[in-house]
Amino acid sequence: MRTLFVGAGATGGYFGGRLAQAGKDVTFLVRPGRKAVLDGRGLRIKSPDGETIVRPRTITAETVDGQYDLVVLAVKSYALEQALIDMASAIGPHTVIVPLLNGMRHVDELVGAFGPERAWGGVCLILATLDADGDVVQMSGLHRIGYGPLDGEDERLPEVTFALSGEEFDSNPSHTIVQDMWEKWVFLATMAAATTLMRASVGDINAAPGGHDFGARVAAEAIAIATAAGHPPRAGAIAVVQRNLSTTEPMTSSMYRDMMQGLPVEADAILGDFVAEGAKHDVTTPMLSAAYTNLSIYSAKRAQ
Repeated sequence: MRTLFVGAGATGGYFGGRLAQAGKDVTFLVRPGRKAVLDGRGLRIKSPDGETIVRPRTITAETVDGQYDLVVLAVKSYALEQALIDMASAIGPHTVIVPLLNGMRHVDELVGAFGPERAWGGVCLILATLDADGDVVQMSGLHRIGYGPLDGEDERLPEVTFALSGEEFDSNPSHTIVQDMWEKWVFLATMAAATTLMRASVGDINAAPGGHDFGARVAAEAIAIATAAGHPPRAGAIAVVQRNLSTTEPMTSSMYRDMMQGLPVEADAILGDFVAEGAKHDVTTPMLSAAYTNLSIYSAKRAQ
């Protein structure tokens, strides 16, 4: 499939770069500044196993060259509106759109913009960032994506699976992608709320008095929201949350890392929408609400 990655940051750059490395037909739709970096340095992926340099094909919104079979949307939630505009001319009648965004709000926006027959669901799990040179730095061996039709069935799934599969990462087609996305939301909201509210890694939180109980209360709120919304996390998903919350390692969330660097954060999509979902179902969320208020203050001060 002719595949377009919208965004070449840590997430899009990693998975799209690995697919390009594997010889798949991949193009990146990026901003002019990012295009200049990729065209000049190449797309460099620095992983625990070494460094890889890929010379990807890049375009900008002004040079979109027709319709693509598969579009992977890999931008932050606050960049979604512009991304939908930039990618519009790349969407054809049979295009599949796989979003790798956090939260759930983007699903409704994709369906509204391009129709339910094109909008799928997607999740990714990776610890990665961009360094000062614009290179992708993979910080652990975790690199997994999942994708699938929102209603669970689509004859195009084998084709999409082939397009999104490479030897360098775990690729998982799913017939339960909506549930998968909710479970990731529970995980992200828990980790983001705990680390940003305490301004600390999970290991530091657990080393402090009351740290374990604090993390457990945050997780309980997140699980209660998903359950009330009709998507109770499965046992395996709950185990992942509990295992990560109990670590003594200096684990942090991407939102915490962004906040510590003074960067924009996805507070509304990950925590604001989650707290609102809880209110809709009369779920009490003092911990998650406090974390969202904290991040809203941070965002307001950053905008001054």
